[in-house]
Amino acid sequence: MESIPDLDPNKDDLPLCANTNHMLVRHYVLDLAVHIQRKVIAGSIVLFLEPGLASSKQGESGCASNMQDQSQVSTKHDVNSPITPEHNKLIPPEGPPYLIGGMDVGSEDESEEFTLVLDCCDLVVSRVEELDVTTVLEFKKLDVDQRDVNAGLVQRLVSMPSSCWKTQHELYLQCSRSSNIINTQPLQFHMDKWSLQIRKKGVRTPHDFPCAVRIWYETKPTGGSVRWTKDQDGRCCVYTMGSPINNRALFPCQEPPVAMSTWQACVRAPCDFTVLMSGENQAFPEPAETGFQQWDYYVTMPMPASTFTIAVGQWLEAGVKGTKYVDDKLSLPLDSVDQEYICSHMDYPCRFMDGTARVQTVIPHRVFTPSCHLQKAQDMVLPLLPLCLTAAHSVLGVHPFLRLDVLIVPSGFSSLGMASPHIVFLSQSVLTGERNLCGARLCHEIAHSWFGLAIGARDWTEEWISEGFATYLEDVLWSHVQKLGYREAEEQRQLKALLRWRRLSDELQNSEEELQVLRPNKENTGEVSESGASVVKHALNPEKPFMQVHYLKGYFLLKFLADQVGEEKFLHFFKVFVGKFHGQLILSQDFLQMLLDTFPAMSSRGITLETIFSDWLDTPEMPEWLRDERSEWLRTPAVQEVKGEVAKWIHFSGSGGKGSKRKRAGPKVNFKELSPEQLVLLLEFLLEEPNLSASTLRLLQSTYNLQAQDAEVKHRWCELAVKHKHTAAYRDVELFLIHDQAMGVYLYGELMVQEDARQQALARRCLSIIKDDMDQSARTVVEEMIL
Repeated sequence: MESIPDLDPNKDDLPLCANTNHMLVRHYVLDLAVHIQRKVIAGSIVLFLEPGLASSKQGESGCASNMQDQSQVSTKHDVNSPITPEHNKLIPPEGPPYLIGGMDVGSEDESEEFTLVLDCCDLVVSRVEELDVTTVLEFKKLDVDQRDVNAGLVQRLVSMPSSCWKTQHELYLQCSRSSNIINTQPLQFHMDKWSLQIRKKGVRTPHDFPCAVRIWYETKPTGGSVRWTKDQDGRCCVYTMGSPINNRALFPCQEPPVAMSTWQACVRAPCDFTVLMSGENQAFPEPAETGFQQWDYYVTMPMPASTFTIAVGQWLEAGVKGTKYVDDKLSLPLDSVDQEYICSHMDYPCRFMDGTARVQTVIPHRVFTPSCHLQKAQDMVLPLLPLCLTAAHSVLGVHPFLRLDVLIVPSGFSSLGMASPHIVFLSQSVLTGERNLCGARLCHEIAHSWFGLAIGARDWTEEWISEGFATYLEDVLWSHVQKLGYREAEEQRQLKALLRWRRLSDELQNSEEELQVLRPNKENTGEVSESGASVVKHALNPEKPFMQVHYLKGYFLLKFLADQVGEEKFLHFFKVFVGKFHGQLILSQDFLQMLLDTFPAMSSRGITLETIFSDWLDTPEMPEWLRDERSEWLRTPAVQEVKGEVAKWIHFSGSGGKGSKRKRAGPKVNFKELSPEQLVLLLEFLLEEPNLSASTLRLLQSTYNLQAQDAEVKHRWCELAVKHKHTAAYRDVELFLIHDQAMGVYLYGELMVQEDARQQALARRCLSIIKDDMDQSARTVVEEMIL
């Protein structure tokens, strides 16, 4: 079996080890308990398997390492294992050591045996066993090949039509509770840094491998996929991080995006905790063993394992919303609705073919938060949600998912937001200031329901397919929410485009070129090894989560393409594209080629697939079109207004900013009221000035009430305070670093670079306060700056 060297978790690519070409997980059943005191999640996961595309070959993962050394194979169940099956749950049997990890793994035929390779890290696996699904009574009526009843039953189960999904899920659940096959040894397994490898003695092909496998395991408190921390009320909670290693430290799984599967989960947590998950259903807790409640979730739409999300905490729901938002008078049968959707995906109950879903402008939604943010969530997030959902429906059509929960996550969350099916994580940083930042971010995350979730990237290096689209649609949807006229909307978008151009330009100047390429695998994008294993370039680079190039350059590419055909036609094309590709994974060329075919005039202007690749996706530099457009954005009225205000501030600072001089010179300066986006640009322009007086900074702060503005404005204000050593605002800097951790990472570097003792002490003090609750990537980057 091929092996790869150990990777540096802070510098190298992320291996996707699962041999998905040989075997695919079609369904997961998780049965887990959340142990708050020990900070672990423990229990079992059952995998229902189907031989894959290359299943005629033995095939091993290009990532797995040999199982020759018996000392590396688990040979006993740890007596201190926290795996404590709950009341009425199947108990993993204790047995002599040779029964637990398998025996005689070094036999001479071992190299010929098939190995199931799963992506896995930071897990403690105690036992792997084959299930005997023939004990499920409902299966007795099924006509299956008697030579291999077990495999035949599972194959009948995974191939049931979507119209029978309820029966299918009930059978999955019953199968998951089956006993292991009697008079057989547990399956052999071995773990290395990135994978779990499973064998059955004597089995040489995927077709002969067990089709239903149960794995008993628990997470680790420091596992990279789950974040144990305290919420803003100081209470323990846990949630999934999403990236960079996705869910492999939450459960053994197949991480490559092509491994699309469904799942159902039973999660038990203490009675005063709420369990939120990325399931289709709105779960209600049922009594479990003493002190615990049980939450059951499921999904019927096959999706990559990376989209699985869980959050457990003592959250409160903000307000109470109804669960039905469809006007019955508007509900239409399928044959009376515009037939613009054609399902080309694998079989599942698809909302795009549901006439009622097509006219459901607002899906059921809830907002959860720690108690300290309850009022802000109720006043800001809850009223914005139906407006943003309505705007998304008007632009993109059918909501791909049934419902939406929004959770205000702990302050250590490393982003302003993260979207998963049926749930969005939102940073507390969007709750301050006016509603612009919160509303725009909600629009961004809601847009991911279409681009990033309903349509995903087949190669994870093509992040722009998700983030570029969501950034572009963020502006479109937010202008709908604001009900702006064409001219107002265009001015706002041009101002945002200029701000993004400045951010992209700065990032391109201050980052490694190889991290700036949107399609780093170029013509090899989407390719995997014979087994299905691959690597994600730069995924483990700690600076990558804080880079915006995939958002910004992807956004500008879409803006460039929209300019070629007109926004109205471009957005209509989005809807048509969604209708064709929902429920599928794509590469860049799938979108671009369909666009070029739809608008053939683009080719006559020299815009081809090859030129788009070479100008936008395969090179690190700034495209020429962007340089030209920047000069146009600088001439817009909103930007000119900001420039006029900048001139006033520079003049005021140059005059010494003293009241007595101002009196002798003439009347007091009248500064105009500016929008939050204009304020950001104003502060960015002022950051370019070598000197600003202390009195100017004081007046600037009081004029715009900067400490009460949104996080984007406060960030620029803190940069100004640091640059000019404005000690009166150091408290603002400290509060920003502590409460806006998603945005403050590089501010630590600015505090350190000037070699000012007071500023460096401030940086170190803030780090010492929050380091235990920081995102690990953020902490790594900050500690490199400070230590």
